[in-house]
Amino acid sequence: MTSGTLAFTKTVVTHLVINGKRMALTHEARVSLLDLLRERLQITGTKKGCNEGACGACTVLIEGKRVNACMTLAASCDGREIRTVEGLASADGALHSVQQAFIDHDAFQCGYCTAGQVVSAVACIQEGHTGSPSEISEWMSGNICRCAAYPQIVAAVQQAARETKR
Repeated sequence: MTSGTLAFTKTVVTHLVINGKRMALTHEARVSLLDLLRERLQITGTKKGCNEGACGACTVLIEGKRVNACMTLAASCDGREIRTVEGLASADGALHSVQQAFIDHDAFQCGYCTAGQVVSAVACIQEGHTGSPSEISEWMSGNICRCAAYPQIVAAVQQAARETKR
């Protein structure tokens, strides 16, 4: 160690349920949920976009609520259930209705924002914010699509919301 620098790292153990799997993970206290998912667990569907909480590419569900994983310390999630885009399909591999609707409506172009958009759309439907295209747009506004596939995204959310109500 050089003079004037501190070299210590606090580690913590965090108990999580990620996409239905229980795990206890030892990690640095400062690690974001996004970095834990991507770098430690190789769950890479959740994207690192801005890393500032502004773009929504890292959206995951914590206990069913939308959260920007880049702005959430992994340690703060102790004992909680995390669901990523990888955890949406059923055990037999059938796509979630939102995933299928995104395909049906070609609601992606480059695909970088798609995982966050899909996860956010699942929450939007669960929250009941699908009464109109403008309501969907408002409640999905935390997820940026740089390719401007917004009309297709709204159509996909509408389709999945109709299918969910059946």
